[in-house]
Amino acid sequence: MNQPTLILTLCPFLALCLLASCSSPQIPQWFEAFSRIPVQTVEVDGYRLAYLDQGTGPVLILIHGFGGSLWQWEYQQVLSHHGYRVITVDLLGSGFSDKPALEYRPEEVLRFFLGFMDQLNIPQATLIGNSMGAGVALAVALTAPERVERLVLIGGLPADIKGQLASPLVRKGLDSSVPTWFAELGAKLFGSSVGERVLREIIYDQSMITPAVLDRSGRNRRQPGIIGPILAIGKTLPEWESQYAPRLSEIRQPTLIIWGHEDRIFPPAVGRTLSETITGSRLVLVPRAGHIPQWEQPETVNHAIRAFLKS
Repeated sequence: MNQPTLILTLCPFLALCLLASCSSPQIPQWFEAFSRIPVQTVEVDGYRLAYLDQGTGPVLILIHGFGGSLWQWEYQQVLSHHGYRVITVDLLGSGFSDKPALEYRPEEVLRFFLGFMDQLNIPQATLIGNSMGAGVALAVALTAPERVERLVLIGGLPADIKGQLASPLVRKGLDSSVPTWFAELGAKLFGSSVGERVLREIIYDQSMITPAVLDRSGRNRRQPGIIGPILAIGKTLPEWESQYAPRLSEIRQPTLIIWGHEDRIFPPAVGRTLSETITGSRLVLVPRAGHIPQWEQPETVNHAIRAFLKS
């Protein structure tokens, strides 16, 4: 197999890997955003979960998307200055958290998430999730509704996930299957050649794709153990569909849905359908933003979140 053919073969899998957060192999002492925020860890069922914990007051838990991490919420840490305790978690298999060789089935993801809340003595919280993180938030609300005060769903997660996807690159990645070692090899050899292409799909404002952002993607691609969990989670999407999508109309918590007006992963129409499905939910479309509007347009998103929490 020649190099161009190999690159085309690997491209879908690299898309999944490059949607991941940007972090170093070992847990650092600090998370560098606008200020130095200490990274903390807690053990759940024998594995470490990394998180940030800022402020006091009603608890907000920020949940990243598929392959995401803490950095996607760097501009939401300021919510801790408005009377909230803001907890930002790296889910198991992502970011600075441990990456065991598990199946990452929905029940496993939920068990570790609820275990995380238990370890931090949080009986109830507002869950704020982006993309797949919104799916986790919805699953918690349906499985343990007493643990969820409110929901903020950003760019996800709809029913018929694959059917709603507008990105051919991401869809191919989810539909394909390769051994973990093969995907890891591709990420090492050719990851940088498709990294910018992937970022241009999820980020609307192309000026934000700076050398620093590209460097984050490159460091993440070289992080030991990250590929296996990403591929495993991708394989479990049908289970998320079958267990939770048919029940979205059962959501009773106050819900805010935030969507990037230029989202090229799930177009705004998907957000409108989700809003129609969840009774009483409110939809906010964010101009000039793609799939991670909280990162591209943080002032708009933070204002919408604060207004919703006060309503």
